[in-house]
Amino acid sequence: MIRRAKISEIHDILNVTKECAAYMIQNGIYQWNGNYPSKKAFEKDIERSELYVLEKEERIIGTLVISTLMDEEYRPIQWLTPNNKNIYIHRLAILPGQQGKGFAQKLMDHAENHAREHGFISVRLDTFSQNKRNQRFYEARGYRKLADIYFPKQSEHPFHCYELVL
Repeated sequence: MIRRAKISEIHDILNVTKECAAYMIQNGIYQWNGNYPSKKAFEKDIERSELYVLEKEERIIGTLVISTLMDEEYRPIQWLTPNNKNIYIHRLAILPGQQGKGFAQKLMDHAENHAREHGFISVRLDTFSQNKRNQRFYEARGYRKLADIYFPKQSEHPFHCYELVL
């Protein structure tokens, strides 16, 4: 079941992202670290009603942010659509033991359906340039890679920006 997250679930959500970060590091992908994703970021996501969780057998196994806010780092990107009526995906995470079972697909289906139902014209996101698995995942869904941005607190490597026109 996919639903909006509650503030009381922050600990469980951070456990999901910490396990994902450790799993990525084991695989040589230094995308997330002690600074990101942070408790403060998730608290803001919940305040804005933008953080969703995926539950399986009453346990949170995944999370995703569906936001209408454009990060400053995205401003210089030449997007495929005008900068209005877009949603932005952040912090998609599935517990490592639950990966490869279609749960990330379900979260993205939810986000894209949410966008269509609310009249948005595109879905935008970024993914780490060193995370080839994520790039294949989004490209298989029809997302188009556009340009790179940098998050120096996370990595010296760029993040690729993607957009799906609905």
